[in-house]
Amino acid sequence: MRVFVTGATGFIGSFLAEELLKKGYQVRCLVRRTSNLRWINDLKVEYHYGSLSDLESLHKGLADCDYVFHLAGLTKARTEEEYFIGNYEGTRHLVDAALAYKEKIKRFVYVGSQAAAGPSPTLEPIAENHTPNPLTFYGKSKLAGEEYVRQHADRIAITIIRPPVVYGPRDTDVLEFFRTVRLGILPQLGKQEKYISLIHVHDLNRGIIMAAENSKTVNQIYYICNRNPYSWNEIAQTTLRILNKKGVRITVPVFLIKIFAAVSEGIASLTKKPALVNNQKVIEMEQTYWTCSAEKAFRDLGFRNEIDLEQGIRETLTWYKEHKWL
Repeated sequence: MRVFVTGATGFIGSFLAEELLKKGYQVRCLVRRTSNLRWINDLKVEYHYGSLSDLESLHKGLADCDYVFHLAGLTKARTEEEYFIGNYEGTRHLVDAALAYKEKIKRFVYVGSQAAAGPSPTLEPIAENHTPNPLTFYGKSKLAGEEYVRQHADRIAITIIRPPVVYGPRDTDVLEFFRTVRLGILPQLGKQEKYISLIHVHDLNRGIIMAAENSKTVNQIYYICNRNPYSWNEIAQTTLRILNKKGVRITVPVFLIKIFAAVSEGIASLTKKPALVNNQKVIEMEQTYWTCSAEKAFRDLGFRNEIDLEQGIRETLTWYKEHKWL
């Protein structure tokens, strides 16, 4: 069976391509001529040169594929328009191209984000039927992509995955948190502890493939995550224990982060590159709860995370050290 993967050069997508190969799939990856292929360069995958804005390349790439895994998108951008071009328009083009091969394609898997649903009102994890309330341009653009996929669920078999915070080797987002903790600093934004749902990249990809292969998941949405949420302090304390270090908890006032974000956005406007921290990111960081439920994935798929928090952080820190990222 041949699969078509977008976003295969990224953190999650590169590991998904590797896992699909292990399961015996032939993997075709959509890549640009300018793509950095470092994570998939040694994999026996087929490169299909094109882009989500090039409909002809999408049609050629999808022509003989049995599954589509759509992971490509923008997590950082300067404007709302850029987010929607990357996350909605790209998805729309891929869906439209896939519809031409609906008789051949067994499943179209859209890997979105918990940001499409928005934060949870309380520590109680939200389920897939929770009314979406995205707060940021990123979340709104991912929800728009979801909605376009769902609009065509009567014509092609679809499954939507909403990962929460994803960590593991090759990740560059949670890396900054680990770097701070390694210095003995346990940061907390504002006075209230923040809680998140979490998933290791290997568990996430195992769940994505399980969902793609299961007939129960047609036209369904799933959170693939660890069963229990964690506080950022718990993650930090686990990291310190593994590093055999001590740390000091430091409360960072929200207004300081907002000032930093404003400065970063000013620099970004000059460099024409997305800011590492911007106002949109601060909106996400301010929320007390980003928790989601793994119950539906367990009920329909029998999914349970195999990598616990300590094992996952230990593996991730080891990789960072080996590659001199930490």
